[in-house]
Amino acid sequence: MRFVREMIQHHTQAIDMATRVRDTTTDPELRTLALDIMLGQQEQIGQMRGWLTLWGRPWGGEGMSAEHARMMGMATQAEVARISAQPEKQAEVTFLQLMTRHHQGALAMVPPALESGVRPEVQALARQIQAAQSAEITLMTRLLKDRGAQPLPAPGGMGGMDMGDHQH
Repeated sequence: MRFVREMIQHHTQAIDMATRVRDTTTDPELRTLALDIMLGQQEQIGQMRGWLTLWGRPWGGEGMSAEHARMMGMATQAEVARISAQPEKQAEVTFLQLMTRHHQGALAMVPPALESGVRPEVQALARQIQAAQSAEITLMTRLLKDRGAQPLPAPGGMGGMDMGDHQH
């Protein structure tokens, strides 16, 4: 359950960031990427909420601590707000940097969801997230390079991190 609940929280922030850049940028490729993130992750949230309902589990929970969220690549509220506040070109770079780090964090959340004993539908979603977000990281890294910028450092603790209780 933890993977599902935390991925809902993680996806919600990604949709917020993607919506902000889509409203800011005139770059067609970046607008398409933002829309793909928005639609794909909204669909996955619906799927995960449906599972929680079927399993008789609440949608919410205590959520991730600020420390855990940072380790999972999530941005602070101030970082997210910068996307809307900056001029277009700066906002594009900020979005690409934050979303790349965000996706790297999501990839760090996947391995425990692939362990034996995890429901097969959760494993399938984890593999789908892994494939889609890896491809998007490749695209966003190129878009950053095209803008003369570099990705942010990957979220801390990605190697050998203990994410604690992983009930599914």
